[in-house]
Order: sequence, then structure tokens, then C-alpha cells
Amino acid sequence: MKVSAAERLRRFYDIFPSDSQVLVVINADPDAMASAMAIKRLLWRRVAGVTLSNINVIKRPDNLAMIRLTGINMIHVDQVNPAQFTRFVMVDSQPGHNESFSKFKFDVVIDHHPETGYAATFSDIRPDFGATASIMTEYLRAARIKPSSRLATGLSYAIKTDTSNFERKTLIEDLKAFQFLFQHANPHMARKIEQSEITPDFLKFFKLALDTVKQRKGKYFVHLGNVPNPDICVVVADFFMRVSTVRWSIVSGIRMNKLVVVFRNDGIRKNAGRVAKETFGAMGSAGGHKNMARAEIPLSEIQKQVEITDHKKVLNWMIREIEKNAGKK
Repeated sequence: MKVSAAERLRRFYDIFPSDSQVLVVINADPDAMASAMAIKRLLWRRVAGVTLSNINVIKRPDNLAMIRLTGINMIHVDQVNPAQFTRFVMVDSQPGHNESFSKFKFDVVIDHHPETGYAATFSDIRPDFGATASIMTEYLRAARIKPSSRLATGLSYAIKTDTSNFERKTLIEDLKAFQFLFQHANPHMARKIEQSEITPDFLKFFKLALDTVKQRKGKYFVHLGNVPNPDICVVVADFFMRVSTVRWSIVSGIRMNKLVVVFRNDGIRKNAGRVAKETFGAMGSAGGHKNMARAEIPLSEIQKQVEITDHKKVLNWMIREIEKNAGKK
């Protein structure tokens, strides 16, 4: 039987006694940060305190701009003492997605990624939704909360980001959530966040990518070598998808003893998440959606197969592995 938004909200609120000290743990990106902001708003004046904590180091310019402009406050998970909190919440992810989540026992998990089976006291996992922000907007509306312009801007930007401007598979609920938020959002703030994607230190990697890209039947492959931030791979992969003839854009880089591989495609009869998992799942973490995915492989897993310091050899190895395991997808 379908559960109503009002009933979901009631069950959510039942988790939190009024003296709760709540920790919301996220892998910070626009959807996770906006959803965490929504949790904090839902619990305002209902609990003793709400703290937001990120497990990752945030360096992407658009994410930093979102933090600055929306005023979201977070502390890194390494600075958190779990003993100071009585309730633990996760949004836009699930505990099995990252080992950094393992030190917490989550009471609430709300997410739009495929379900992993984690037994939280309250779970709301809806993989058909384009963004967790859409789910959180449903909670706000059920609670009859009018979002502030900052919260509405964050949530609407998150929906646009996670649905690739509604180009990816979405539900009518995503569109309704965006329509509702748009009435309260600040378009100038949203535009500023969107235009903060690239910093000057990213530019040299664009030149490297243009100089070394390998093209194979609509696929663009690039290896950037050592990168100060793996999000550079994301920005470069998205950049190549703007080329009219490109069906796949696959960009890798090395960061903190891991090879990070970012997958993008045009979404036409393709599944980036499956390709990433079939190619690199046995070596490290890999997965994602139909038109975007990511793999992270410890260098120790591939050093016997390829000389890591030779960027051309790493690129050729990556191409062989992808084409061998999933080249036709």
C-alpha cells in the first residue's frame, strides 16, 4: 500500500525525541547538501540541535559557491565525536557507499540511489526519483513549511544538477518539486552557483585533455595523471559531452593513491553504472547511473598490470579494460 507524504513525515518525526542531538552525515555534493539543509529545517525547534557533517573534502568551485551563498555550515567527519549525538541521519547516500560512514549507526536514511538493504529505523529509498532533494521537498510540503530563498535555491539547484537539467530519467514528482521551489528560489544566486564551475588552476587540465584525448567510435578517453582534485575529471568529462559527435566521455586521474575514472554518456541505450561496475568493480568501488558513473581503484590493484607513472600506458590500459569488459554497451 502506498504511504502518503503525511504518514512518511509522521514516521520521520517519531524518530526524534525533543532532546535529540542530531548528526546529519553526507558525502557533500549539491543534492546531499541541499537535502541536509532540508533536514535541519524540518527539525528546527523540534530537537535540541542539528549538526551537518561532510565525509569528503570539498574543492569543486560550484560546491564551494553553493556553501558560501546558501550559508550552509558543516564540519568534517574527522572532527566529529559520535558520543555527543543521539540520532544519526544520512541523506543522498547509504552506509555501504563509503567506509567513512561505518563508524555511525544511522537511524534515518533518505536517498534516491538503488537500495543496498541497510536496516535503519526509518528508511525512505526511492531510486526512481531524479534527486533526493525532490524527496525532501515532499517532506517540507507535507510539513507545510515555506522554504527560505536560500533553501529553495539549494534544493532547486540540486534537482537540476542530479537530473542534468531534466535530461536524465526523472519522475513528474521531480518536476513538481522544482516548480514549487522555483517560486521561492533566488535565480541570481542559482546562476552564480552554476557559473562557478571552473577555477584558473583547472585550465591546464583542459589543455592536457585536448592534447592527449583518444577517440574511438564516439568515445573520448582521457587520462589526466595526478590531479589536485578528482572533480577536475568530472568537469573535463562533462566538457567533452558537449561535442556533438561524442557518445561517451571517460576521464581518469590519480589522487590519494587511487585511480579515479569518471564516466559520462548521452543516455541513449547505454548504462554507465553497469559499465563502470563490470570493468572496475572487482578492483575497487564502482557504480552510478545510466548516463554518469564513477570508479575508484587503489593503485595497488593495478600496479602489476601497468606502469602508473607512464600516463600514456595508463590511458591505453584503461581503454583496453573498458572495451574488453563492456566495449559494446
